[in-house]
Amino acid sequence: MRKTLQHVTDWVSTRKGAWITLIIWILAMVILTVAVPSVREYQVTSVATLPEDMQSVIANDKIEEYFGDSELLPAILVLQSDDEVQLQDLVTITDAIIGKDFDGLKEIVPMGMLPEPATNAFFSEDRTTAIIPANLDSNLDTKQVKVILQDIAEIVNDQTDLTLSITGPAGIAVDTTDLFTRADVVLILATVGIILVLLIVIYRSPLIALIPLLAAVFVYQVVTQLLGLFGKAGLLMSTQSVSIMSVLLFAAVIDYSLFVFSRYREELKHNEDKHSAMKVAMRGTGLPVFYSGGTVLLAMLILIFANLGDYKNFAPIFGAALVVIMVSSVTLVPALFTLFGRKSFWPVVPKVGDTTVKPTSIWSKIGRFVTNKPVVSILIIGVFILVSASYNVNLKYEFDLIKSFPEDMPSRVGYEALEEKFAPGDLAATTVLVESNTEISEENRQALIDELLNQDYVDTVRIDNQTEDGKVLTYSLTFENSPYAIESINALELIQEKADEILDASNIDGTLYFAGETASSLDDQNLNDRDLIVIVLLETILIFIMLIFLTKSIKMPIYMMGTILVSFFAALGLGMFLTNLFFGIDTISNRVPVYAFIFLVALGIDYNIILVSRFLEERERHSVKEAVQIAVASTGGVISSAGIILAATFAVLMTQPIQLLFVFGFIVAVGILIDTFLIRGVLLPSLIVLLEKDKKKKEA
Repeated sequence: MRKTLQHVTDWVSTRKGAWITLIIWILAMVILTVAVPSVREYQVTSVATLPEDMQSVIANDKIEEYFGDSELLPAILVLQSDDEVQLQDLVTITDAIIGKDFDGLKEIVPMGMLPEPATNAFFSEDRTTAIIPANLDSNLDTKQVKVILQDIAEIVNDQTDLTLSITGPAGIAVDTTDLFTRADVVLILATVGIILVLLIVIYRSPLIALIPLLAAVFVYQVVTQLLGLFGKAGLLMSTQSVSIMSVLLFAAVIDYSLFVFSRYREELKHNEDKHSAMKVAMRGTGLPVFYSGGTVLLAMLILIFANLGDYKNFAPIFGAALVVIMVSSVTLVPALFTLFGRKSFWPVVPKVGDTTVKPTSIWSKIGRFVTNKPVVSILIIGVFILVSASYNVNLKYEFDLIKSFPEDMPSRVGYEALEEKFAPGDLAATTVLVESNTEISEENRQALIDELLNQDYVDTVRIDNQTEDGKVLTYSLTFENSPYAIESINALELIQEKADEILDASNIDGTLYFAGETASSLDDQNLNDRDLIVIVLLETILIFIMLIFLTKSIKMPIYMMGTILVSFFAALGLGMFLTNLFFGIDTISNRVPVYAFIFLVALGIDYNIILVSRFLEERERHSVKEAVQIAVASTGGVISSAGIILAATFAVLMTQPIQLLFVFGFIVAVGILIDTFLIRGVLLPSLIVLLEKDKKKKEA
């Protein structure tokens, strides 16, 4: 691998090679842009999360088998008034909607055809809020759903003075798409803007800011068009995955560009010829940068082994992005810097004979401190990590994802109105299907209702439907709490575990199945726990193996992986403490720890690789202490700069109006800063000084 990379980077560093490399990238970008649709054509608000063998999915299949299509897209029309909502208004609305005969609207409750006592269930106790349930064709795309909901809203506004909020899966899907469409533009502009400002402020050179961004724009365009090819081949990509990929792409390209240009600037102080300087620079930097990209790529591809669709969807999207980023880091980036040469650093142009690292620099001082007092350094950072990680015992998960959206989003407004005015469990009932080997008698049906009502947190149970032979029934079960509350999820898990006992007590010989939002959340929780363990183990083991090949050592990868793992727990704990302290957020999505682990371990190990690679290079000529001191001083500036920019880039996710992305972006930003300044700058070099021995001493 080293020799192959050297051949590539040596050629790219030549005048001819640099121009040909740039031309190839331009042609690739233009051809893909013209010939292939963008990834935006194939983005969806969400992907199927649960695999087909999960209990809630099997239950849905059973319901469809016995009672027809269960794959409808529910929409709940929430109507509010300052006074009382009148029944006649609901009749007027539903009659007008039925009369218009919307294509794609499968069913809506016909208020005018119900006896008046039956309509009371659609009103809140104070009559200020009413609901009209409707179901749309689940095969409609989000644009078609949006048109139908807009037409319904026009009818309500024309026919009544009521305030309408449309919630349920249909309303949430439309609002989510609109939200991400607007947010994507803000995300890209904010990412480019903050990178540009930080690069100019840190390096005080306009070209140093523009060259990495130019490379990132090339890579971004190529990746989005390649993903368009994936979409054309049938891969659906969630908007959330593509948004996070965009941030990762810009962050990684800038990161690797800084590593290349930093070493290039150093070599320009030793070599007059810009091509020779880049050749030497890439011989020292090419392999570590390529391996750094490889660790991130490996972390993303590991997601293939996850069971949840959210994680699986990341793998091809992030994998494609990382392959292009890795190729660009050893071709496009050095080619651009070579073509600009010393002008890249204007107005502070490096000259032959300039001092490479000033002994008075902050990182030179830190390097001397950690080599002279490694035990003190380890103790200080160790206490910080332990205190930060201790907050993890307070982690609370939130399964009600709509709570992570903006408070003024219409579907959330409607949802919270339902939560306030109606029984919490009515937001989404659990469907219980009983499949019996014999006809179920009236007495046994009632016995099952009684048994279910005796379970913890169950509020109501009623029969919904039954087959003609009486062997299969469905019940609608509601909990005392919200269907997304952890109490409801845990209660359903206990009911599932006791299903056979419940059936025996009801004298029914059969099987119970559970479908609905609570059942799906339970399956999601169990799968997420499983995926977290698999991802943590596989990512740790595979990156560890890669580090063995890079360092030709067993001990060094242990230091590198160990420090990164403890850093993750510190980042998660400190990040959640700070989000609670400053933003009042005391719960997180169960996706956040998994996402944070993937990114923090993969990106954090990058900085360890750059430090250790430089240490191993210097160790050939110096003692362990001297090599560590030189490595810390030489890489400190560029790694701290890259860390600040990377953290700020992920912090851009905090501009997103989705709490999951807000918390994820904040935790990753905190973790990157911990890795940059404490782990890479202090803890890892202290461990190396304390545990590694000089070669001469070994020989003696």
